[in-house]
Amino acid sequence: MVTRYAIPALPLTGGCQCGKIRYRLKAKPLVFYLCHCKECQRHTSSAFGESLRFERAALDVDEGLAVFSRTSDAGALREGWYCPDCGVRIWHGTRQSPEINIKAGTLDDTSWLVPAGHIWTRSMQPFFRPGEEDLIYEAQPDDNYDALRSRWRDMFGST
Repeated sequence: MVTRYAIPALPLTGGCQCGKIRYRLKAKPLVFYLCHCKECQRHTSSAFGESLRFERAALDVDEGLAVFSRTSDAGALREGWYCPDCGVRIWHGTRQSPEINIKAGTLDDTSWLVPAGHIWTRSMQPFFRPGEEDLIYEAQPDDNYDALRSRWRDMFGST
């Protein structure tokens, strides 16, 4: 049996460290997972990145974000949108994608977050241990995140 959790009332809010950039998420997230790729480890200065996936149309963000482009470990061009004053990344994805990944640590309330699983675990730090029920992917999921999304729906109800 899967443990059930609740998503806080909408909108979900967050922002950068200095407070210049604020955002509001007007719909429930599609999935939350942890990414253990080397790039996420670098840009977070931590063991993983926290990706909270949303429909781009659900994001209402203040003007003023800067953007940088990079090639992901999977070989895709990705863009990261960040505050030019404090450098905190708010979200990443591509300009064409209808879905984006909010960097979940930028939420005002992170107390409810529970990942559905982990991707790029082949570069996971050896001290980290995923939950027994978590889905594990050694690299990029080859199912368009379908299993992670399904697990997320089981954990948090219909999104």
